[in-house]
Amino acid sequence: MALKLKPAGKLLIIAAVVTTGILSVRWYQNRPKEATQSVDLGKVTLPDAPNASLSSNAVLLTLPSNDNAVNGGTQITWERMAWNAQFSGMYANGGVRTTKNSLFDKAHLDVTYIRQDDCNKQMADLVKFANDYKNNPNASAVLITFMGDGMPAFMTSLAKELEPLGAEYQPIIIPVAHGKSYGEDQVMGPQSWKQDPHNAIGKCVAGVLRDGDINILLKWAGDNGLKVNPDETTYDANAINIIAANDFLDAPNKYIAGYTEKRKIVVNGKTTGVDTTVGVDGVATWTPGDVNVAQKKGGLVTIANTKQYASQMPNQTITIKKWAYDHRTDVENMIIALAQAGDQVRSFNEAKAFAAKVSAAVYQEKDADYWLKYYNGVEEKDIQGMKVNLGGSMVFNLADMANTYGLGDDKVDRYKAVYNTFGNLMVKMYPSLMPTFMPYEKAVDKSFLYSVISNHPELMNGKAIETNYAENITSEVSSKSYSIEFETGSANIKSSSYKLLDEIFESAVVAEGLKIGVYGHTDNKGSDAVNMPLSEQRAAAVKAYLQKKGLKENRLEAKGYGSEKPIADNNTEEGRSKNRRVEIVLGE
Repeated sequence: MALKLKPAGKLLIIAAVVTTGILSVRWYQNRPKEATQSVDLGKVTLPDAPNASLSSNAVLLTLPSNDNAVNGGTQITWERMAWNAQFSGMYANGGVRTTKNSLFDKAHLDVTYIRQDDCNKQMADLVKFANDYKNNPNASAVLITFMGDGMPAFMTSLAKELEPLGAEYQPIIIPVAHGKSYGEDQVMGPQSWKQDPHNAIGKCVAGVLRDGDINILLKWAGDNGLKVNPDETTYDANAINIIAANDFLDAPNKYIAGYTEKRKIVVNGKTTGVDTTVGVDGVATWTPGDVNVAQKKGGLVTIANTKQYASQMPNQTITIKKWAYDHRTDVENMIIALAQAGDQVRSFNEAKAFAAKVSAAVYQEKDADYWLKYYNGVEEKDIQGMKVNLGGSMVFNLADMANTYGLGDDKVDRYKAVYNTFGNLMVKMYPSLMPTFMPYEKAVDKSFLYSVISNHPELMNGKAIETNYAENITSEVSSKSYSIEFETGSANIKSSSYKLLDEIFESAVVAEGLKIGVYGHTDNKGSDAVNMPLSEQRAAAVKAYLQKKGLKENRLEAKGYGSEKPIADNNTEEGRSKNRRVEIVLGE
């Protein structure tokens, strides 16, 4: 992403929803004497995830002209952050303003792109448009586009702002989805964290509070059963701690410079009156912050990124409900154009290079080669000789859009999992700032996309993004044990465990870039001749459940270990209870 993105560029908005509107909130103002306890995040869910999408006889469309279009079409100002997941939008528009022979020109749209990295400014502009549109139906439209994982809080705050205008002027997410981050956002940490995530306990990660990259940390921690301290002013030795950064470049700079700060030690959520000095052990950032780490200090590797949690950061677009309904044909034509653009960018290097050129013009920073390099993603060696992965985004065609919103063959609503995952996560982490969030069904309107899919089946011929999974997991990203109840001595799952299995399914959907290992374990009661096959059968039963819910068979591996791998003392009932478990591993 851009070298000088503002801190709010990818900030996951947690602005408090209050009657006075959007507040600039800072944690722990007037902090009480009793400190907030570190949060056990539980199973944090996220969905999807390569590349030519069209067949070998596909046709490269004529590239758009450099001249502005004069089509008399619907005027739209489209605010967007500097982000490579929007390559299809760059291609479709042809330039900063719609150009002749572009896909948007053919759709009779007159779109002007504006780089706007400040979420609060985006929100204010959309509120102003809603007021203008209510007074003048011919007012030029405003659309805003940014990270899907930030939408629950953003939509909740925006809806409150627009409440006085009435239900027709509420915000909606229209499924004009360009693509997603596919690796460039990541948490970097010592190699030891990859070897055993528990090595991150008591360590500190620098990042922008409530930012999308910190969300990667929160998901990884939750998937591994690790607690996170939500208070950036205290230190909890039994949790991962966050060091607040001013922006995504400040986070790696703190690591590079050897930054330290004093913290109050807390135990079980209570301050002890004792101070300690902490430093930066890991970093949550995106390109080129990760490049700075690699080139200036090194020593950190990818712990988790958006190629693994491949659905965490889809590109989503918001506008006002009444405008969208009044301009249904325009919205559907946008979807059609972006779907065609996605296939062109994915299938032809010329189209991809053209999109990079437009990106440089829209963002007014760097050149086309820069944007193209980090769209593709690269593997390089850091200053210490360690391999690091930098960059990576993907654009969507119509099949990808369908899969994103549960309209694909498997009927799995990937974005619903993302939306609810991060909405619930923010409520859990910051309940006083965000006690609830707008329901997904109210926030997202799929009717536009459903109409396009129904009326243009020919556009569904493009191959959707898919992951090629290894036959067996050789590198674990996360591992967590679950107490799934079975009928005594059998592999029949009790109905009381269905809800837990559904949560595991959602977690797998979110992390669609990773293979799922289902491993059965028993205590040492009984013989190996009984325990080994029973553990295998129970793992297979869980695999079958997840497969029936929609996971592909090649994503799942099931194994039974009997009593070979205890995690507690088999000499006590409590220990034996812990050893009777199903372990879910996300890996590659």
